[in-house]
Amino acid sequence: MNADPVVRLRHLRHAYGRTRALDGLSLDIPAGCMVGLVGPDGVGKSTLLGLIAGAKALQDGGVEVLGGDIADSGFRDEACHRIAYMPQGLGRNLYPDLTVAENIRFFSRLFGQSRAEGTARSAQLMRDVGLAPFADRPANKLSGGMRQKLGLCCALIHDPEFLILDEPTTGVDPLSRRQFWELVERMRQRAATPMSVLVATAYMEEAERFDFLIVLHAGKILAAGAPAEVKAQAGAASGKGASASGKGAAASGKGAAASIEEAFVALLPEAERARAKKLDIPPRRADSDGPVISARGLTRRFGDFIAVDHVDLDIGRGEIFGFLGSNGCGKTTTMKMLTGLLPASEGTARLFGQTMEAGGMESRRRVGYMSQGFSLYTELTVEQNLDLHARLFHLPRAAARAQIATLTERFGLDDYRGALAADLPLGVRQRLALAVALVHKPELLILDEPTSGVDPVARDEFWRLLIELSRESGVTIFISTHFMNEAARCDRISLMDSGRILATGAPSDLAAAKGADNLEDAFISYLEQAGARGDEEAAAEPPRLAAPATPPRNPSFSWRRMMAYTIREILELSRDSIRLGYALLGPAVLLLVLGFGITTDVDSLTYAVLDRDNSFLSRAYSSEIRGSAYFLEQKPIRDAADLRNRLKGGAVSATIEIPPGFGRDIERGRPTEVSVWIDGAMPFRAETIHGYLAGVHQQFLADPAIRGMAPGGKTAPANIETRFRYNQDFDSIYAMVPGAIALQLALIPAILMALAIVREKELGSITNLYVTPVTRLEFLLGKQLPYIALAFVNFLVMFLMAIFIFNVPLKGGFGILALGALVYVMGTTAYGMVVSAFTTTQIAALFGTVILTILPASMFAGMSIPASSITGFGRVLGALFPMTYFLPISVGAFTKGLGFVDLARHLVILSLFPPALILVSWLLLRKQEK
Repeated sequence: MNADPVVRLRHLRHAYGRTRALDGLSLDIPAGCMVGLVGPDGVGKSTLLGLIAGAKALQDGGVEVLGGDIADSGFRDEACHRIAYMPQGLGRNLYPDLTVAENIRFFSRLFGQSRAEGTARSAQLMRDVGLAPFADRPANKLSGGMRQKLGLCCALIHDPEFLILDEPTTGVDPLSRRQFWELVERMRQRAATPMSVLVATAYMEEAERFDFLIVLHAGKILAAGAPAEVKAQAGAASGKGASASGKGAAASGKGAAASIEEAFVALLPEAERARAKKLDIPPRRADSDGPVISARGLTRRFGDFIAVDHVDLDIGRGEIFGFLGSNGCGKTTTMKMLTGLLPASEGTARLFGQTMEAGGMESRRRVGYMSQGFSLYTELTVEQNLDLHARLFHLPRAAARAQIATLTERFGLDDYRGALAADLPLGVRQRLALAVALVHKPELLILDEPTSGVDPVARDEFWRLLIELSRESGVTIFISTHFMNEAARCDRISLMDSGRILATGAPSDLAAAKGADNLEDAFISYLEQAGARGDEEAAAEPPRLAAPATPPRNPSFSWRRMMAYTIREILELSRDSIRLGYALLGPAVLLLVLGFGITTDVDSLTYAVLDRDNSFLSRAYSSEIRGSAYFLEQKPIRDAADLRNRLKGGAVSATIEIPPGFGRDIERGRPTEVSVWIDGAMPFRAETIHGYLAGVHQQFLADPAIRGMAPGGKTAPANIETRFRYNQDFDSIYAMVPGAIALQLALIPAILMALAIVREKELGSITNLYVTPVTRLEFLLGKQLPYIALAFVNFLVMFLMAIFIFNVPLKGGFGILALGALVYVMGTTAYGMVVSAFTTTQIAALFGTVILTILPASMFAGMSIPASSITGFGRVLGALFPMTYFLPISVGAFTKGLGFVDLARHLVILSLFPPALILVSWLLLRKQEK
């Protein structure tokens, strides 16, 4: 080990709201060795690693990494070339649609390596880990073990001095886990410079392989030192009845704990240690009934992928049956088929002697299911969750209250009845989930990885409940797990890999059959025998990995780093047919809908006449309306009742009632009236009909020839006639289509841009921004460029549609229109960037972008009301929205025949939006997580 520590922690504290994740940590972590950070979920491991890697912002205390202050942004920018961080989750720093080689090349570009150097190092790393034959395979088609190897390649592309791995083997089968650690050790020994490795793990048995251990619990260090020293501290703490100091006393070997898990329990505070009791498993009673679960040839396909491959199972009453396998091997899919939540592609599944199709809901009522992860309602209390599920299973109120009281007492939930599920400790949450699964007194309990991340004491408490249910109540328990020590507690287990059952039997029998000392070695032997990892064998020992030829430097802006995100975004977009189809066809389809479906033209109006006079002049009056291009005459009205019924049913939009004596009164110059009834359900339309009819009425009165009279009187000295300067036909499509183009170029590019950034947050790949040399500006521009190009293609498509489908001619210059569109989409994609800063999920980003685009576009940008007519705060909102300035360019070029000089002012103002919005996005985007 090196004399200088790789990490120094000083009084480190970190909190999420009122929850304290780290509580005053002070420690020197040695350099040049493998350091393990051990503890269950929720003790602060990921928070600590994120702070050390610079991915999280420091709240209180100090962290020095590689001799520098990680809180200093300047040092972080320089140190990211020396640090590699692999976050928690299978391939969370990877991009699933990219191939193995493309993922590694992406990271190579982020670290500024030239094309030749990146290609050479990628090829060498792939050979090192045995991924060279799968260079063209997408990351989402890799097994869990191969995905972790790919993640390791991406982390090592720049030859770091310090490698940080956050639970890299969680959810991976034992063979892949062993191969992964062997690979890390080989890579560490062959690195061009001495490499320090800091690893977080929830698997206590893995801790034995590390040189130095840090045991965490409740945000505090329980012990630190070599594994033997930690065991010795545990023995001393257990003997004295006090917790360890965490300073790493020398190992004496006297009274030391037998394993790291026992050491962890011994190091817990007195109150928690008192909960730890020896777990006794009484033998299972003989059962003469038939199997509770029986599966024959059970198969499930998703397209060409076979998730479950001809599984055969028989599980008896009261049996605890374990299901072992890595993530993605088919365990959850099998459980869902057995409970009827997922139909089988082939084979049969029988519960209590009935097929799921035959048994239907009656069989499901006898099953309790606890899904992988916590799936209850976090906004409800413990009691409300239990009561809700009692109601879902139609338990009578008295029986429900009695059952809830029994379960809360039996599972130690009485003190938490009024607590929200979101506020419960992880172990208590798992007990609540189990209680909910039992509220309807099922005979079969299916548990999908129920103890993942739970500390050893809470795990034993959970298993004590399962054993009680099995042995005393006769409940059959079907449980999946990654933990070998849990599997050893089952009556029988099945080992599963790639959708196939490798072996089934009692744990001791399976181990004995392979001559193995423990179940993990037996599982590995079965995997090797089945050839499950034959495609992942590493190549022969390669030469030492050379240091990067590109000197580690971090310029303030790098085209190569920016283009890394551009290339990656193009590749992902081209392989996502749904997103690409929406991006290309969405604007065109919406333009068709808006262009043909929405119009401000009010014509083809239906009307009918009730002529009570039937004179020459009444018929002439009707003919004047009939001659209008805006009206369509319907059959005459018979009487007043018919008039009301036609208006009520919507058969006509207006009715005209001509009174008796209408013609006589006009001939004699007497005042007369015509009754007009208009459907006012749509005010704008009704107002327009009123104007049309008033015009017809005035025309009838002004032209004597219509009334069969000779012209007379004096000619007016002047005649005023209205002419329209633009759009002489007064056809709304000439304004609607250019406006719809402006709307689509505001909406779709902004949505796509917002989703592209928020998707990084949702998948966790945003961590690559935090821990690599890429700057915020490079990240934003790199992701924006493909969507600018895509939006401009949309503009060209919609332009051609306007010309050839809607017959809207371009009267002005195409150059000013195209230039305006290019600047406009730069602004609208930047607008989507700003929206993404306030959202963390793609659903929120989608709705937020739609609302924040449609409202200003339709109300304040001049789409429905001229922007010059808007006053007050609405005018301010319109001035801050780019469509306000592109809409005059679009309408002006299409309809008014305007050119560059006429539209230059709008273009200049529009050009201010892209840099301004990018600057706002840059300020809002964080280079560290809170």
